Amino acid sequence: MMKPEPCLGLMSINVALKLTLLVLLFLNFVGMSLVLSADDYNRNDFPTDFVFGSGTSAYQWEGAVNEDGRTPSIWDTYAHAGFVHGDNADIACDGYHKYKEDVKLMVETGLDAYRLSISWSRLIPNGRGPINPKGLQFYNNFINELISNGIQPHVTLHNFDLPQALEDEYGGWVSPKIIRDFTNYADVCFREFGDRVLYWNTVNEPNVFTIGGYDEGTTPPTRCSPPFCKKYNSSRGDSTTEPYLAVHHILLSHSSAVRLYRRKYKDKQHGFIGIAVYSFGFIPANDTDEDRAATQRARDFFLGWILGPLVHGDYPVSMKTNAGSRIPTFSDRESAQLKGSCDFIGVIFYDNLNITDNSIALKRNLRDYDTDMAAQLIFGPALFSNEEYPVTPWTLREELNIMKTLYGNPPIFIYENGQRTPRNSSLQDVKRVEYLHGYIGAVLDSIRDGSNIKGYFAWSFMDVFELLDGYNASFGLYYVDRDDPKLKRYPKLSAEWYGNFLKGGNTSGVGAIELEKDPSLVSVGRLFQ
Repeated sequence: MMKPEPCLGLMSINVALKLTLLVLLFLNFVGMSLVLSADDYNRNDFPTDFVFGSGTSAYQWEGAVNEDGRTPSIWDTYAHAGFVHGDNADIACDGYHKYKEDVKLMVETGLDAYRLSISWSRLIPNGRGPINPKGLQFYNNFINELISNGIQPHVTLHNFDLPQALEDEYGGWVSPKIIRDFTNYADVCFREFGDRVLYWNTVNEPNVFTIGGYDEGTTPPTRCSPPFCKKYNSSRGDSTTEPYLAVHHILLSHSSAVRLYRRKYKDKQHGFIGIAVYSFGFIPANDTDEDRAATQRARDFFLGWILGPLVHGDYPVSMKTNAGSRIPTFSDRESAQLKGSCDFIGVIFYDNLNITDNSIALKRNLRDYDTDMAAQLIFGPALFSNEEYPVTPWTLREELNIMKTLYGNPPIFIYENGQRTPRNSSLQDVKRVEYLHGYIGAVLDSIRDGSNIKGYFAWSFMDVFELLDGYNASFGLYYVDRDDPKLKRYPKLSAEWYGNFLKGGNTSGVGAIELEKDPSLVSVGRLFQ
């Protein structure tokens, strides 16, 4: 999917402006038509070793939070404080008891792989020390069920759910003590599950986890300091330093775990370890040098913050310049250990950001991460509401091409990509089909551009407890009836579409208008010639 480019000519300014407007309107119309109905591809167009999957995470799917020795995580504490519309994931999808049923749905859908996370506080309830045998048994059973059904597990070790015990003891990620505890936790996982798990993701979204949790105070563990708290008042934290400190310790924990794996397990288990970063489509709000520079700064602050140390051994120059002494430095040994400590990068992508320059913010005496970026981020309305994301797949393709250039074309898994709809809106989720169709096509385009993309995972396999939305919004391929004591699952139109695609169906006939008129077209296969 090509992003429309402005057409420029040598003519009077008035004529040029009118012509440009007409061209852009036409290209926009054509582009939307391409997104919705004209892309023609099937699974055989992808490399033979390319994997398609879906996923959930432990707190969002498992439930059973007080069963069999599990203790609270910082996400439990956050939810029970009422921060997510009063919802919590005490029951969630009850995946802890229903995992065999859910694996059957994965098989029916045709997934190659499934992305799950391990609840640290279920496996090691105090964050360190004895393993919980019931937790160990559950994850062994779940992984075995996936493997026996031909589904490749991709396992995340930390997804916003640090054991509350470690947060209470020493502040969790803001303390260097976390490096040893995380490495020991990773060691347990590698030892117990690594004979069957080949793909490990150490930390999910360390960039947005720390922005929300340690600067703005909007996500677990809600640490921030005035005047930077965006939504919830906090009596603990320091927004000027803690985001940088938390990421620093996440990176050192990651590289420590990777070093351990490569030294102790790699030769026997032959697995791969990566980290997953949250990305946007970064778009200058205006065609000016200032906004273009601000856009690259935003990209540095979101992606370079994590990927720079892992690929180049240090933070981006723009971050070190703007944050100064508030951003920690790596020793030569740490830098060497970080560089090359990723076998792959996980990318999480949903929506775009329009960006304008805000360099004047650097004149403030009191600054946080957001201020240091010196860029005004204009979020789409979907980020903080139940609105659907715009379908603009060319922005994903553009960002993947930029990552290829900046970071040496690393192997990439698209670990999350999906459409938000209001909960209980409809099983005929045409908008999600449009979204998946467009973005899977963009991934194919990126592969043809030379990007080293290894897999695509639709978020989410079923409707789960969402970090910001609770149960108010839906991303799932499967609907979970929360009014049913048995939490019955129902396939949506998107599950039918994805399943048909995964089984070799052609997407050439998928069009929004046709689906709106007759959603059963997917089920009976008339769109898959």
